[in-house]
Amino acid sequence: MTNPMFDAFLTLQREAQTEYFRNWGRWMNGATLGRYFRDVDVERTPHEVVYEEDSLRLLRYNGRALGYTVDYAEPLLVCFALVNRPYILDLQSDRSVVSQFLKRGHDVYLIDWGVPTAADRTLRIKDYVCGFMKNVGDYVCQSTGSAQLNLLGYCMGGTMSTMYTALYPEQVRNLILMAAPIDFDHKEGLLNLWTDPEYFDVDSLVDTYGNCPGAFLQNAFQMMKPVRNYVQKYRDLYERLYDEDFLQNFFAMERWANDNIPVPGETFREFVKSLYQGNQLVKGEFVLNGKRISLKDIKCPLLLLTADADHLVPPLSTMALKKEVGSSDVRSLSIDAGHIGLAVSRKAHKDGGLWPRTAMWLADRSSAKR
Repeated sequence: MTNPMFDAFLTLQREAQTEYFRNWGRWMNGATLGRYFRDVDVERTPHEVVYEEDSLRLLRYNGRALGYTVDYAEPLLVCFALVNRPYILDLQSDRSVVSQFLKRGHDVYLIDWGVPTAADRTLRIKDYVCGFMKNVGDYVCQSTGSAQLNLLGYCMGGTMSTMYTALYPEQVRNLILMAAPIDFDHKEGLLNLWTDPEYFDVDSLVDTYGNCPGAFLQNAFQMMKPVRNYVQKYRDLYERLYDEDFLQNFFAMERWANDNIPVPGETFREFVKSLYQGNQLVKGEFVLNGKRISLKDIKCPLLLLTADADHLVPPLSTMALKKEVGSSDVRSLSIDAGHIGLAVSRKAHKDGGLWPRTAMWLADRSSAKR
């Protein structure tokens, strides 16, 4: 017969022993936390810079160095937002969006917008979409010998990718949007409320600073979840000080989250006034380079990726594009994660998860390389 009291004692002893070793690990790792921030490894996938224009760099990833082949004719061009740095899409080897596409046989390029200078404050959205993006798109097609490319846009980069596809539909074979703000009339997100002209004078900000400061944007994003960002995050850090994998991921995320860059002032002004405040893209009123953008001109296959707990871009803002485009092939995938978890969470990268399914969706709609 078992003795309940003895079994309870053994359980308590095991738990105490486990906590003892965890505390030992906390003490050992806590004394050397600086090495994690200093030595954290990001941008794991081999790549080279193949095109440069002003501060922009175009990265091409070397899948062959990892044993992958290029199986599809159309290259994949990834367009990140102008806020933060794009290596969140290649943060760690087991959570790399870039690697997911390389493994499936895609030729992957990524736009690194670089850091705008004070002289870039006059750049507008048309300069990015009709200038830099068009030059990059033409270069990628020319260098690969493909008349078309696949386009993936994340957040603000997704909004710009939507504009690009509407303006140059003949060049885009497939379009994938990650948490892309499209319909700005949804008030579920705090950003939509905070940018209300009653509370936010974007003209004063831009006229004062020239470019929108990176620190301003970072603080705004952090204040959207103050308890999580200023309290819970550090409590979790203490609780997991014994966990090497957790610490590697924690400090990789910290490096990215604190790697802030400004946004060119006139681009920021236009994005706030024309989109957040005017919702001109969905209304069919937004004009780039003298041409009114019609979302009906997007007729290629479209995949919308959303995160259920996204506090920056409500899923409804992205999903609104479904009824606006002229595409007959429109699919969507969602995940129980946040805005960044959509890219880096383990569940998104597991077998059968969001990113393997997305890479397969793209493969099914791309032509085989001859």
